[in-house]
Amino acid sequence: MPADIPIEALFAPFFVLSVIIEWWAVKSGRAKGRYETADAVTSMVMGTGNAIIGTLTGVAALWIMMLVWPYRVMTVPTTWWSFAIVFVLYDFVYYWKHRFAHRIRWFWMEHVTHHSSKHYNLTTALRQPWYGPFTGLIVVGWSLVLLGFHPALIGIAGGINLVYQFWIHTEAVDKCPRWFEAIFNTPSHHRVHHATNPRYLDANYAGVFITWDKLFGSFIPEQDEDKPDYGIVKPLNSYNPIVVAFHEFAGLIRDCASDGFRPLTWLKRAANAPGWSPDGQHNRTEEIRARWLAERDAR
Repeated sequence: MPADIPIEALFAPFFVLSVIIEWWAVKSGRAKGRYETADAVTSMVMGTGNAIIGTLTGVAALWIMMLVWPYRVMTVPTTWWSFAIVFVLYDFVYYWKHRFAHRIRWFWMEHVTHHSSKHYNLTTALRQPWYGPFTGLIVVGWSLVLLGFHPALIGIAGGINLVYQFWIHTEAVDKCPRWFEAIFNTPSHHRVHHATNPRYLDANYAGVFITWDKLFGSFIPEQDEDKPDYGIVKPLNSYNPIVVAFHEFAGLIRDCASDGFRPLTWLKRAANAPGWSPDGQHNRTEEIRARWLAERDAR
């Protein structure tokens, strides 16, 4: 497989066929879920753009990792067992990258694209950002190179990780067997991740293994009495791919412009969680959840 072709691109026919089947099943009442044509088409356009950009930047990403390769602390042989290890380690790194993407606005301005749909179906999995490598979050993955895992092995593990996550973007699957729900990321766990309900905000960051969330205190189970509402806290209300891709970047620029020439404040806006405000009137997950709990307890 050429190094500049992401492994997930090879699954494109499977993704498209799965979307067609789910779309038909939902529209015919055979499966739970919601489909809106404009929303689904926008998601697929975003996915196509991501695949093109990912292919174009794949060579650069591999080249940069190869520059890091000489500084590794050891050399891990490329075997089945080393792949199993790097697969688990990659998911651990992915967990933290994903958590940073939600808790640091500079990274959120790119990741928000994936959360911008008000619906939750297989096309949502395809709604991917267009400028991910340019935010710099990719450097977190270099830790595996420094440990001695070859960049090609890491790339394959990352591709399989992303392919796994495709199927969990659905309402057609309710709950998996208890043992599977206990170890792996599932549609139920990931519905929580995409929900805007105050109970569910900023939870379940896992890629493949939900155990990371349980270990680091970010796991929240889906509740039957609190069905997920999907999207983002400030609804986008646009199907324009350019708006979907760049609206939060534009929002950060507007907020910084409103500050005047205050570079330190600009840095704070970029480094703090989404919803942070220099005047102290924050609307972060913490404030949203606190208001919800206060209103719930007051009933």
